[in-house]
Amino acid sequence: MKILNEAHVPNDITVNHLEKIAGKIFEENKSTFLDDELPMKGTEHNRALYLTVKCEDSVVSRVLVDNGSSANICPLSTLQKLKIGTERVHLNSVCVRGFDGGGKDSVGDIMLELSIGPVEFTMEFQVLDVAVSYNLLLGRPWIHAAKAVPSSLHQMVKFEWDKQ
Repeated sequence: MKILNEAHVPNDITVNHLEKIAGKIFEENKSTFLDDELPMKGTEHNRALYLTVKCEDSVVSRVLVDNGSSANICPLSTLQKLKIGTERVHLNSVCVRGFDGGGKDSVGDIMLELSIGPVEFTMEFQVLDVAVSYNLLLGRPWIHAAKAVPSSLHQMVKFEWDKQ
């Protein structure tokens, strides 16, 4: 929009020509997923999107990317596996609600250093004492901070700097 607002538009330009120019601008500034980026099984899967990341000084697998989550979640068991002491957890009174409407009180929150690809993030996680199938959950706070576009269909995440 900034480009369109600041662009000089000649008085004699046709509407169709202006639409083509605007279309090219928007095409350049969006992330897209292509059919040739689909996993081998194609669209015949129902898998969640998991990443492997570096958290603090350890490699952590089974990091779930969930654009339906309004919080980043770190199970207490993951902190224990990473040998991160609970003294880093700041107590809070947050209740994390699931899709079923039920809630789980947070143990507290913690700031963790993540490296995903070439980029480092310092992200807040709600620490929950729960048994889950993931080691970390990256929700909308991380997705928005990273300017990431996740696709469970394509089993990948694209970032603003990945534009094709």
